Amino acid sequence: MSSDLSRTESEGRVAVIGAGSSGMAACQALRERGLAFDCFEKGSDVGGLWRYENDNGLASAYASLHVNTSRKTAQYSSYAMPDDYPDFPHHTQMLAYLQEYAEHFSLREHIRFCTEVTAIRQVGGDGWEVEWREADGAVHTDRYAGVLVASGHHWCPRNPEPLPGSFGGLEIHSHFYRTARDFEGMNVLVVGLGDSAVDIASDTSRVSKMTFLTARRGAWILPKYFGGQPLGEVALRLMSRSPISGEVAGGPLFKLTTSVFSRLNTLQLGRPEAHGLPKPDHKFGADIAAVASDFYTRIGHGRVTPKPWISRTEGKQVFFNDGSAEEIDVIVYCTGYKIALPFLPRAVVDADGTVPLYKRVVHPELPGLYFVGLIDVAGPLNPLAELQAQWIADLLEGKVRLPSSARMRQAIAREDRRRQKRFGARGRHAIYVDYAPYHLALRRERRRRRGRDGASEQLLAQPVHADRAGERLPT
Repeated sequence: MSSDLSRTESEGRVAVIGAGSSGMAACQALRERGLAFDCFEKGSDVGGLWRYENDNGLASAYASLHVNTSRKTAQYSSYAMPDDYPDFPHHTQMLAYLQEYAEHFSLREHIRFCTEVTAIRQVGGDGWEVEWREADGAVHTDRYAGVLVASGHHWCPRNPEPLPGSFGGLEIHSHFYRTARDFEGMNVLVVGLGDSAVDIASDTSRVSKMTFLTARRGAWILPKYFGGQPLGEVALRLMSRSPISGEVAGGPLFKLTTSVFSRLNTLQLGRPEAHGLPKPDHKFGADIAAVASDFYTRIGHGRVTPKPWISRTEGKQVFFNDGSAEEIDVIVYCTGYKIALPFLPRAVVDADGTVPLYKRVVHPELPGLYFVGLIDVAGPLNPLAELQAQWIADLLEGKVRLPSSARMRQAIAREDRRRQKRFGARGRHAIYVDYAPYHLALRRERRRRRGRDGASEQLLAQPVHADRAGERLPT
């Protein structure tokens, strides 16, 4: 769409930024309601981070990557994954699912591929100007009634502070890790204890001379299976049938449930310090835990060696706080990502890089600006992104209402206080949500309807219209 289109032609349309899993949920919700939209995607196909070596230059999938939330929890409610998919699909299967999803709902016709959004600006009080650059360098602008930001937040690496001394080997961030073959016969040091760290440590340990792992602080490790079933499915079923699903994290029922899970997890896997890892300085459930299938086994086989934190480096020698030293060829930093939204006006983004949002979706001061998938969650993202998109579609249609700006600001501040009380400094937990309470909170927002007629009640129904049937967990 070029900038010479008339105001009438673009009036009422909304823009979606990104065609990854969150962007697809947004596009499907809009198309289902018959709302006009354009989706902008920097790469040449859908898939986002699930597209290996994505030509948008932002994805970080590695060759051995599998989803760590199960098929039945990670699928959209509107379209089931194939029954022949394994419990934990490979990234190639996740990509195929998203491509099939786009075809099934005829979303591609709305997507501008190889197009990068470079800026969005509020126009007056009721519209947004979107500026984008095509592959040939041509820049265009057009006006939209609203913007749905679904560009993800796992693309801008958070680099660690420099290590003391001068390391003489190779240093990379996990964002650029692709295959263990690149580390064959090397001594590898993995820094971190999140999902990527335990995955990459396990992966490289099959070909490395030795893989070492170090972390500043301890973390809890969860198994992929519990009682023969994917852990996430067990947890979501229990939560959906319990009063905890409606309770704010940190309440007595939440604490009781996490205590039970902690004991069961310890019985199955043991405590992290029993495997040579740092002892967690927080209770089970107070931070995001890593999910791993064979990480502890790789330690038990002597292929992954936990080490204390680093005291200094000298050439390829890395010295640790217990006085030991190892010769290391490559350090892989699994230190997470910064939230980066370079197309947004600077005034929209907080000093710590986050955007203050009501229910992690709506900006209280900027009507028409919405976010899909800008959350960290201990559980599947797709169903929450789908629910966020459905709520946004409700708002765009005028069928539900928002609280006043003042009340939204109060709610944002209240949630920030709860997070800080639970996690300490805001930092990396600024966009964290607990799956069950957040899911319920979004459903409640969809009940904040305009009017009292029966037709409004019908809008609350969650449509499931996939041709391919599939078992779904309680929602």
